[in-house]
Amino acid sequence: MSQEIPEIEESTKFNFITSIWIVPFIALLIAGWLAYQYYSELGPQIRITFPKNEGLQAGQSHIKYRDVPIGVINKIELQEDGEGVVVVARMDRSVTPYLNENSKFWIVKPEVGVSGISGLDTLISGTYINMFAQKNGNYKENFAGLDHAYRNIGGGEYFVLNTPRGDSSVKVGTPIYLKNVKVGQVEYVVLALDDASVDVIVFIDKRYVPYIHTDSKFWVRSTLDAGLQNGNLDITVAPVTDLIQGAIEFSTTGKESNRTVPNSFVFELYKNKNIIEGKKVGYGGKYIKTFILHTEGSLAKLKENAAVRYEGFEVGKVKKISLSYERSTHKMRGKVVVDIDTSVFKDKNDTQHTGEENLYQAVKEGLRAQIVPTDIITGMLYVDLVFDRNDTSRVITKEGRYASLPTVGYSSGNIMASATKILDKINRLPLEKLLASLNKVVDESAKPVANANAVLLDLKRSVENINKMTNKRSFAAMPDEVNRMLKELTRTLQTTKKVVKGYDSNSLITKQLSQTLKIVTETSKEMQQFLEMLNRKPNSLIFGDH
Repeated sequence: MSQEIPEIEESTKFNFITSIWIVPFIALLIAGWLAYQYYSELGPQIRITFPKNEGLQAGQSHIKYRDVPIGVINKIELQEDGEGVVVVARMDRSVTPYLNENSKFWIVKPEVGVSGISGLDTLISGTYINMFAQKNGNYKENFAGLDHAYRNIGGGEYFVLNTPRGDSSVKVGTPIYLKNVKVGQVEYVVLALDDASVDVIVFIDKRYVPYIHTDSKFWVRSTLDAGLQNGNLDITVAPVTDLIQGAIEFSTTGKESNRTVPNSFVFELYKNKNIIEGKKVGYGGKYIKTFILHTEGSLAKLKENAAVRYEGFEVGKVKKISLSYERSTHKMRGKVVVDIDTSVFKDKNDTQHTGEENLYQAVKEGLRAQIVPTDIITGMLYVDLVFDRNDTSRVITKEGRYASLPTVGYSSGNIMASATKILDKINRLPLEKLLASLNKVVDESAKPVANANAVLLDLKRSVENINKMTNKRSFAAMPDEVNRMLKELTRTLQTTKKVVKGYDSNSLITKQLSQTLKIVTETSKEMQQFLEMLNRKPNSLIFGDH
């Protein structure tokens, strides 16, 4: 039996569904879809410029916003001029609205500073870039990174403190305190525009900004304070953190709470609190004006930052001192540059004239600058503003950038002569002889004092006898009683005479006391003449009694 083999008919029609090419086609569609999904959700690519790379790694380091990863660093390359590095990062699509002129970027890394340890999380996750951003701005792709953490100005305000020279305890990160409550910190320490002082820029948190007024005083907090209170020694040692990182403290009276601090206002940073507690007036800031003083006297004991005073109050400081030799007179000419707070001379009852105008007017009426010693022992000098009513011919004149303030010489004539004369009189007093005499009197007074007790006993017995006599009913024995009483009175008088005898006009103590009182009387008369001269002409201490 033969087996029939079926014939297979070849089809010339292509069937895509049953074709083997369906598999790669479907794979291609899936890949295309995935590619579309990837690129449709892919965010923009940005470029951030930093001064240098500080631990960032391409393909690993992230960009974070509010501790949420929002981008990955793809590449790190040098700038064309070699002055920095450019970080190329791919951002998530969702953060596109935040990429505008308000965006700030900075590198977060482990740091140990005066304010403590920061960036500890990077020890595990690695160095990353942090971001601050706000919506609604013009879109950007190129940014300049910051070299420090960004602080949102909306959370507080910046203020400028100025000090003649930098303090080693004041540095970036130094905390600011108000009544031992931390209210801010130092952000920058830079040279001032005049290259002669240091500006300390501080940031104060928003809730503490209302406590800062134009009359606020800033000072470097001392690590050790000692003082006497109610007879007790009070010693206060600052916390260990202050010893390491330093601290700045400020206070305010609140009298200027209604006045906002101008943007150009500069506070003075004092070396310690004791300087502030001294007599100082004025608002400072823009009211401080610079003047030049020309002198001929010795300036060896006048130092920079020495006080400028008016009526005992500190109204300014010495800014600079320079000397030059004059060939014709063979003298050293001095030029002293001082800063004076002109607000001190503002009359609150006069709204038409400023403090500076009043100062110029006072100079026309005789106000002069005088360099005088702080005390006669150390000889240290300061600038005192005094009136010379006999000289009203000079005014303040311009000399280059600054105004020249007229000066008057200092003479110690009358006061020094009077003081020397008084000291000579005191030295001539026989104080040693007087003390020796007093000691002798004390020694010799032991017997009279002892005898005084006997006198009192005798007087007591006499009184008792008189009482007995008057109480007797019979007067037969009266003569005897009277006789006995008279004898006791006689003994009492003799004892009293002995006591008084050591104090007659011919005794040694009387002569020595008389001699001493005579010298004291002469000194008192000379002192009285000196005081009469002061009452008649108070400025005779400076200009003499002419």
